[in-house]
Amino acid sequence: MSAMRRCLAIALIACAAAAAAPAFVPVARSALVTLEAARSPAGLTLRAARVSGAQPLGVSGMSVSIDGRTLAARANADGSWSALWPAGGAADGKQLEVVVSHDGIREVLSGPLPAALAAPAAPAGLLGNHKQMVWWVLNIAIVLIAVMAVSRRMS
Repeated sequence: MSAMRRCLAIALIACAAAAAAPAFVPVARSALVTLEAARSPAGLTLRAARVSGAQPLGVSGMSVSIDGRTLAARANADGSWSALWPAGGAADGKQLEVVVSHDGIREVLSGPLPAALAAPAAPAGLLGNHKQMVWWVLNIAIVLIAVMAVSRRMS
C-alpha cells in the first residue's frame, strides 16, 4: 500500500507544479524580440524571447512602465522578469512600455495590456485551471486501487 501512496503523492505534486505555471499572452513584438506577459497575484511576469532561432535571449536589463508610471522590475531565476503591480491598478486599456536590454541593444516594446491581464490572477491551487489534469489523476488512482484490490484477491 505504501507504493500506492507514493504514486498518489507524486501525481499530486505534478498537478500542483503544473497549476502554478502562469498563462503568458503576447503583448508586443519587434523585429528581434517577442514580449509576453502573465498576471501574478503581486503584479506582472514578463518573458522576452527571440522572434527566430533557438538561441535563448540573454536579457541584461528590463524597465517596465504602465501609462507612464514606472514599475520596479527584477529578474527571476527562470529568465523571466517580475514587475510589482501599481496600487489601485486596474489594467484594462492601459499602455505597457518595456525597455529590454539584450546583446548590447536597447529596444522599446509597447502595446496595450490585454483584457486577460486586467483581472488579478486566481490563486494557483490544485484545482486552478487544471481541472482536467486532476480528473485524469483521480481516474488513474481509482484504476490503480482496483488493480491492487483484484490482484490481492487473486493471490
